[in-house]
Amino acid sequence: MSEHLTMFIVIRKDLIKACHATTAVLHKTKDLPDTREYLSDLHNMHKVVLEIKNLPQLETLAASLSGLDVPHVTWREQPEDILTCISTGPIRRSQEVKDAFKKCSLFRS
Repeated sequence: MSEHLTMFIVIRKDLIKACHATTAVLHKTKDLPDTREYLSDLHNMHKVVLEIKNLPQLETLAASLSGLDVPHVTWREQPEDILTCISTGPIRRSQEVKDAFKKCSLFRS
């Protein structure tokens, strides 16, 4: 059995602001096979909400995800233009993906 598709949402711990990144990434990746598969089973969607300490770490994570060709959206709150969140499209957890998220921890409010 293949691994579940999972969306990862990473927010800055120093801001803790709500964001629309998950909606944006689903729209951006709507034609990808993994997104279609993820959306076809609404009762078994997997999401992991993570936190990261600050802006430099969030920017580093975004660069790592880009380098791995992981579909994602970086969300900037407007009108301040502040990077607050990253959301991946539905992806499978390869070792490279796990390594990219190593500085993140589970979100705790």
